Amino acid sequence: MKNFFVLLFLIVLFSCEQKIDTKNKFTTIFERSDGTETPDYRSIISYYEALSEEYSAISLFSLGETDAGEPLHLAVYNSGNIDNIEEIKNTSKNRILINNGIHPGESDGIDASMMLLRDIVTNDSLKQKYKNTIICIIPVYNVGGSLNRNSHTRANQNGPKEYGFRGNARNFDLNRDFIKQDSKNAAAFAKIFHSVNPDVFIDNHVSNGADYQYAITHLFTQHNKLGGSLGVFLEQEMRPSIENSLHEKKIDITPYVNVWGTTPEKGFSQFYDTPRYSTGYTSLFHTLGLMVETHMLKPYKIRVEQTYELLFSTLDFLEKKSAKIKKLRKNATKEIYAKQTYPIDFKVNYEHPTELQFKGYESSEIKSKVTTGKRLFYDQTKPYTKPIPYYNNYTPVKQVVIPKGYILQQGWHSVVNRLQNNNIQFSRLLKDTIISVEVSHIADYKTRNTAYEGHYLHYDTTVKKSIQEIQFRKGDLYIETHQFGVRYLMETLETEATDSFFNWNFFDTILQQKEGYSSYVFEDIAVDFLETHPMVKKEFEEKLKTDKEFANSPSIQLDFIYNKTNHYELAHLRLPIFKIFK
Repeated sequence: MKNFFVLLFLIVLFSCEQKIDTKNKFTTIFERSDGTETPDYRSIISYYEALSEEYSAISLFSLGETDAGEPLHLAVYNSGNIDNIEEIKNTSKNRILINNGIHPGESDGIDASMMLLRDIVTNDSLKQKYKNTIICIIPVYNVGGSLNRNSHTRANQNGPKEYGFRGNARNFDLNRDFIKQDSKNAAAFAKIFHSVNPDVFIDNHVSNGADYQYAITHLFTQHNKLGGSLGVFLEQEMRPSIENSLHEKKIDITPYVNVWGTTPEKGFSQFYDTPRYSTGYTSLFHTLGLMVETHMLKPYKIRVEQTYELLFSTLDFLEKKSAKIKKLRKNATKEIYAKQTYPIDFKVNYEHPTELQFKGYESSEIKSKVTTGKRLFYDQTKPYTKPIPYYNNYTPVKQVVIPKGYILQQGWHSVVNRLQNNNIQFSRLLKDTIISVEVSHIADYKTRNTAYEGHYLHYDTTVKKSIQEIQFRKGDLYIETHQFGVRYLMETLETEATDSFFNWNFFDTILQQKEGYSSYVFEDIAVDFLETHPMVKKEFEEKLKTDKEFANSPSIQLDFIYNKTNHYELAHLRLPIFKIFK
């Protein structure tokens, strides 16, 4: 009997030690440092590897490449086993994708997500609570930036002690790369995103800008841009619910303070997330997007803890509203197509602001101790709460008719690759065919004078449209718009859209003429052409009378005539994208 009790004691002792060891094993660097440190890249991946080895509900996948030469990882929590990432999108469960470390100096989400998965998998009540949700986490998106670790590039940030760098291995800002996908990171993200097909997407960040009392702010994808029933749901149900959940946890939250060079009390507009940004991109596929922005000046410990709580609040909302979210996402494509037109540009509606009870600090302009000028000073001893206007409504200013489909001429391989990366369905013409299509020519555009994310970006682009019979070749692409990725097609193939493929320089070769003429030779051709084309001659003569610049420039005059002849090349300024409406 004595031996029995000794054995029982040893078993109990051993079990307790195992539990203690397991707990200690998964205590994060953030916790051990009392909220002052964040792990390096290798430590983060090792943590998830150990977690997946210890708990069958956690899977860790390596998917695609990054510019740093390392794979992109995805940690997945599921109450059942997930052996293949492709299993995720086919499940009836709720799906959430959480992205961390897109700017590795903004590491709050990295630490919050590590604790989130650990706490769920080690807590029976939480496992039961989220048994119908698959939680997918990208531990570190910007691997190259994470490996470029330092303690000084975030000049204004209050912790952690060391962190990664904003630019990736090729110095791209990855939160400007989602639509153009110049980086291997973005291509790998697209693979993950479409494999998961998340109902909700969260991207964790840290903000710059004004000073105020909040440690955390939210940046939901702009609801008017999202549009339809999904947009209404986001603004009227999702945002208020998550805000209220955090308030119940005694956490104050406000919309992202979109203020630069001035102060918040004058009011500010909602950030407009075009598809180059994470939430702008994910909304193209009917995913509800939320960017978390904690405040750089608040202690790191508080920022991480509040990010952690927001993640749980979002999970709770997803559990509660899962059926409605899935229904709205299922019907979103039909809703868009039924409207027949699609808005490609918006402006802020300043007539109907939302009133915020904003918690800020009194500010003033004081004499600089460094420069000869003045500086903005926020007095943290003088907090205030007062109403300010928040301009969170946008109005469409440009809309296009949704075509039945697009034809993309073959040879534009970089565009085709991106269509494939984003699960866009298309077919190829089986034979040479003449088709009546809408043809678009570039009428006008402006270009940045300085490089922006590896490009000299176009903007304020306009096109001239005409209906023509065009000879297409076997192998040209036909892309039907009535598919899940209709938003993606409209934002990339509609030339005048902010983040269109044209504006991102994918079609710049059409802007340059490849053939020309010698003036002294063409003079004789021009004379004959005007004599045999009286309508052009009349237009030419009228232009001489009414356009002073034209009248004073012989070269412009010759160009005018040349462009009317059949010598002028068809490809110049003509987009290789054609629209079919019938």
